[in-house]
Amino acid sequence: MVLRTKEFEIGLDSFGEVATDGGRTLSDADTIRLQIEEAQLAESVGLDAYSVGEHYREGHTDSATPVLLAAIAASTERITLGTSVTVLSTNDPVRLYQSFSTVDAVSNGRAEIVLGRASATDSFPLFGYDLADYEQLFEERLDLFIRLQREERVTWSGAFRPPLVDQRLHPRMPEGGIPTWIGVGGSPPSVIRAARYGLPLMMAIIGGRPQRFAGNVDLYLRALQQFGHSRQPIGQHSLGLVADTDEEARELWWLYWKPLVEQLARERGFYAATRDRYERELDEGALFVGSPETVARKIATMARDLHLSRFDLKYDILHLPRRARARSIELLGSEVAPRVHELLAADRVTT
Repeated sequence: MVLRTKEFEIGLDSFGEVATDGGRTLSDADTIRLQIEEAQLAESVGLDAYSVGEHYREGHTDSATPVLLAAIAASTERITLGTSVTVLSTNDPVRLYQSFSTVDAVSNGRAEIVLGRASATDSFPLFGYDLADYEQLFEERLDLFIRLQREERVTWSGAFRPPLVDQRLHPRMPEGGIPTWIGVGGSPPSVIRAARYGLPLMMAIIGGRPQRFAGNVDLYLRALQQFGHSRQPIGQHSLGLVADTDEEARELWWLYWKPLVEQLARERGFYAATRDRYERELDEGALFVGSPETVARKIATMARDLHLSRFDLKYDILHLPRRARARSIELLGSEVAPRVHELLAADRVTT
């Protein structure tokens, strides 16, 4: 499994959250077409990756991720196309392999996938799975998906799907499969699982000081060694907005961040959406909101502190105006990314 990485990559993550335009809420179909345009824009400003999540709730349009990625693949040439995150527990590994081998073929080898257990569990009742099987479903399906990628023919049996006997799937992925990351939200067993399979680690850091994940990074690097695997990429997924000034970015993001966190507080016991907490998240927490210089310096700090080789900005948030989304993408590619590379290059010169 060959990973296509530069020394440090910067990408975008989308959850297909419905946008607004001139005060009008876009339809689901409009938002999907907007994502395709935004992926094209991301490529044009030099970003490395564009990834789409998987959700099944009001305000999100990313429930058929491989279909959307195939559409983006047909209208781009260079940018890596992936997921953020694919809910493996409620996806059949055989169908997932076939879908992403197709995306990889359409994109001429640009597909990747981030696999996760799901922080939002809407897909479990939707597809008829029991939350009591949460852990076992993921473990079994990860084993099968990795075997399908790494073996030419697969004979396999498990508890949650019919067995396979000497199966060879089509269309074929490249030898070894496509780049496959494990997405984690901070659980040490999930970190160890990624290391056991020798897979890259994508950390979803959406609140609090990102440096608190340093212990998970250390655990992952030590576990890779103990399992006999070479060092793998480490990535960070966080929310944010880039605007021309810090004040513009901070005031605009507050309008859309506050209702999101209020909803998360009701559903998952997230922290209260106070202005004080918001300011702390901006200054030292997991929100990457500000001018290009502010966001670039924060990304570079995370790259140093967490040994990152990839940073993905989750740029869409429910009802954020499409003009603000576009400007954020433009600035991330044209100003933030070059500045991050400059800051990290200066570190290498002085060490």
